[in-house]
Amino acid sequence: MTYHHLSVLIHRQAEKYGDRTELKYRDYEAGQWVPISWSQFSATVRQSASALVALGVEEEENIGIFSQNKPEWFYVDFGAFANRAVTVPFYATSSPAQARYIINDAEIRFLFVGEQYQYDAAFSIFGLCPTLQRLVIFDRAVVKDPRDVSSIYFDEFMAMGQGLPHNDTVEERTARASADDLANILYTSGTTGEPKGVMIHHSCYLAQFRLHDERLTTMTDSDVSMNFLPLTHVFEKAWCYLCLHKGVQICINLRPMDIQTTIKEIRPTLMCSVPRFWEKVYAGVQEKIDEATGMKKALMLDALKIGRIHNLDYLRLGKRPPMLVHLKYKFYERTVYSLLKKTIGIENGNFFPTAGAAVPDEINEFVHSVGINMIVGYGLTESTATVCCALPVGYDIGSVGVVLPGIDVKIGESDEILLRGATITKGYYKKSEATAAAIDPEGWFHTGDAGYFKNGQLFLTERIKDLFKTSNGKYIAPQALEAKLVIDRYIDQIAIIADQRKFVSALIVPVYAYVEEYAKEKGIACESMDELLSHPKVQGLFRARIDTLQQQFAHYEQVKRFTLLPHPFSMERGELTNTLKMKRSVIEENYKAEIDGMYEE
Repeated sequence: MTYHHLSVLIHRQAEKYGDRTELKYRDYEAGQWVPISWSQFSATVRQSASALVALGVEEEENIGIFSQNKPEWFYVDFGAFANRAVTVPFYATSSPAQARYIINDAEIRFLFVGEQYQYDAAFSIFGLCPTLQRLVIFDRAVVKDPRDVSSIYFDEFMAMGQGLPHNDTVEERTARASADDLANILYTSGTTGEPKGVMIHHSCYLAQFRLHDERLTTMTDSDVSMNFLPLTHVFEKAWCYLCLHKGVQICINLRPMDIQTTIKEIRPTLMCSVPRFWEKVYAGVQEKIDEATGMKKALMLDALKIGRIHNLDYLRLGKRPPMLVHLKYKFYERTVYSLLKKTIGIENGNFFPTAGAAVPDEINEFVHSVGINMIVGYGLTESTATVCCALPVGYDIGSVGVVLPGIDVKIGESDEILLRGATITKGYYKKSEATAAAIDPEGWFHTGDAGYFKNGQLFLTERIKDLFKTSNGKYIAPQALEAKLVIDRYIDQIAIIADQRKFVSALIVPVYAYVEEYAKEKGIACESMDELLSHPKVQGLFRARIDTLQQQFAHYEQVKRFTLLPHPFSMERGELTNTLKMKRSVIEENYKAEIDGMYEE
């Protein structure tokens, strides 16, 4: 396998694949998917690279991309790499204040924006960003502010590179490109404190290519990957670069909310996702089982049971299933499992990498029982994504798999996971103190995650800085409890409260539609959601479901009291990061009255 630097990767692949389709995106006006061949992709990247020179971009300059997933993202990314420039991605949902912080920290002059929201957010802070000179707008439908005299649309930007007027400059810069060059600065969403810019060098991506080639042996240029997670997220970004390296076709999902439609239109073989995607699949299946009766219900339950025996008790352990179990499994594979996969849109599935949060054991077991090859993994922005992932045979439910070859992992003080290797960041942009705090003199990166090894696999226990200590001196790992409870079909979001408190409590955002359905069944009449959620029968329903799910936890770890919230946690109120992780300090501040109420005698 040849390992091309990202500055030339697209052109080398175009020489190999030519007119074969590499990118697809959905044209919402035409209602169809538009294919882009490797040759077109390469030509567009060359034009973009020339346009960047015309714009005035220098080598090693930071360029911002503030957009949802679009083909233009790739054109700018790889045009920048050809110029030895650095791309700095912003989440499409970033607030003006978050965008302002990144622009000023990275001293960005040129910012590419996606649609109206990103343009409006960026233009509103233009005067507060001393380095910012120009916005380049991807979407032609964006309406510019009447005061805006400097922004241009992407087609106007690309016209600056028509005929490749600066190709000589680009070629000279590309010739100087090296693995030691900085590729991206990825700002962590910051559940605590201000964001830190993680520096990812080209060497990190090249190392990841090598490690994944060794590990993901079934991934080939016949695969089709659904680009669903934001390209700002290291998981999706590193994955898409790997897909380009492997010749895998990438289909770009523009709007996250549309994934259930677009996945059925594409029917991909690969897709990165977070556990929440599979939790929703699981909840949907559980709902179908609950609604079913008689023979149909028995068949569905038996299909899950047989799938579990066949795939988890035998295949997972490298054993051959008994003939009768195998025959039954094959029957369900043609009927129940295939129907489920078709309904989701993944019947062509090769494998589905899943990371970004803990995968509840029930979800992991369910997904494997129905024959979906989900690969659970673990990684961070600072490790250029994957540190370890599950192997097809021998993986333990609950583990995050086997460490990739070439990455050193050891367990340090307080069971902290420490990392070292070619994929690990060299540090945080312009933050020497934070870098020194994270990377020790021996070069070990301190993850802040606690874990242990068993059977050669890594298990995560908790996020060290998220550990709560009750006023009785007991330690609580909130994520473990949250991961267990959030699989309940009635629970959408949950925040465990325990730090410096006498006992554990929880703020719960219910799945409102299910609560309303339950109320209708039980003949509960209420004027408002507030009134409904405080009804004794609804409270009793949640109490019973929580108690069932938390049986495995020690008495002091269990939720004693809870409050059902009439509104979900939101990014607008600062309660969630762009990657939908909870900001506990903000939640505790915003719901202080509700929390205090749970601790009143």
